[in-house]
Amino acid sequence: QVQLVESGGGLVQAGDSLRLSCAASGRTFSNYAMGWFRQAPGKERQFLAGITGPLGTYYASSVKGRFTISRDNAKNMVYLQMNSLKPEDTAVYYCAADSVPWRGPIVDSRDFGYWGQGTQVTVSS
Repeated sequence: QVQLVESGGGLVQAGDSLRLSCAASGRTFSNYAMGWFRQAPGKERQFLAGITGPLGTYYASSVKGRFTISRDNAKNMVYLQMNSLKPEDTAVYYCAADSVPWRGPIVDSRDFGYWGQGTQVTVSS
């Protein structure tokens, strides 16, 4: 049974940094794209960053330069380093995994077959 569990969210001030972690279990994810999304109240789920099996990274323009995605395949972990946080970054952040190996970069939430439960990030001004 595949499970994704996010951690690392919390309440921070504008300008602070946070690192989110996603622990994956139930299979080896090294050959699968992983991604981070967020959803603010009343808004659609938004793609933020992705990392493919060969460790290629790609980002939404809104977070490029501030957020960094990485993975540790030996530990089945994915991370999202978030710097220079802004109040508009406040949302529930989700980790997601592709269900198809070696597919390459994907950004559509419908292409990710597995999701974590989310972790809340709140940025105060």
